[in-house]
Amino acid sequence: MTATRGLAAILAADVASYSRLIGADEGGTLQALKAIRAELLDPTIAAHNGRLVKTTGDGLLVEFSSVVDALRCATEVQAGMAERGAGVPDDKRIEYRIGINMGDIVVEDGDIFGDSVNIAARLEALAQPGGICVSARVQEDAAGKLDLAFEDLGEQALKNIARPIRAYRVATAAVSATVQEAPALALPDKPSIAVLPGVRPASFSARRVAARSTCSRMDSTLPSSAPRIAAGLTRKLDDSSVAQGKGKTGASSLARSHTGFGRNWKAPS
Repeated sequence: MTATRGLAAILAADVASYSRLIGADEGGTLQALKAIRAELLDPTIAAHNGRLVKTTGDGLLVEFSSVVDALRCATEVQAGMAERGAGVPDDKRIEYRIGINMGDIVVEDGDIFGDSVNIAARLEALAQPGGICVSARVQEDAAGKLDLAFEDLGEQALKNIARPIRAYRVATAAVSATVQEAPALALPDKPSIAVLPGVRPASFSARRVAARSTCSRMDSTLPSSAPRIAAGLTRKLDDSSVAQGKGKTGASSLARSHTGFGRNWKAPS
């Protein structure tokens, strides 16, 4: 059959922790996946004009002619999976991760190929269990058409993709509760001090405060006559300096500040 090219929205999905689920209960997991496909996946894909291209053990690839249809299908699938998983223990819950990309594809013998397909598969790997991750083109095409919020993940270096791809996470209530819960930060056994760039350490500031406090206490011990004594001493020194033909600089600087004088002054015993 001749290969043809076309533009499509590609949805890639797989089961999170598939190997663990199979290892714990192979028969039960496979039976549950069959029921999910018959009762949820196939009807939802058909309702949004999608074409199921192929399935792998734990994943599937779907083609849509519209980004809006692909996103609506993905959000309905995740909402349906959340309902099915309610009350199921975490170690037995089946959750899908979904990635969506829009781009040029090659269609041959019913299968689809191309860089756009590979990007959709890599975006799926970025998604959280129960979540959806899309490319910037999908986000742009869906903006204003769907009541969805997108979280910008920035440019991502995807495996075997030559160029960085800007990715967005779709905000859905279906994201696994185990992913949403962030572990509480443990408090240290002993108090800690964090030193930020450009900020003086607390110990340095404490020393400055202590020094100022000490000076204040010393000044407060000065008798009320201290300024008069300093003034008298200044006059005597100045007179002596004039008599000797010297300037007043040294004497004046001595009594220029009450605080400076107070630091070296000791009260008589």
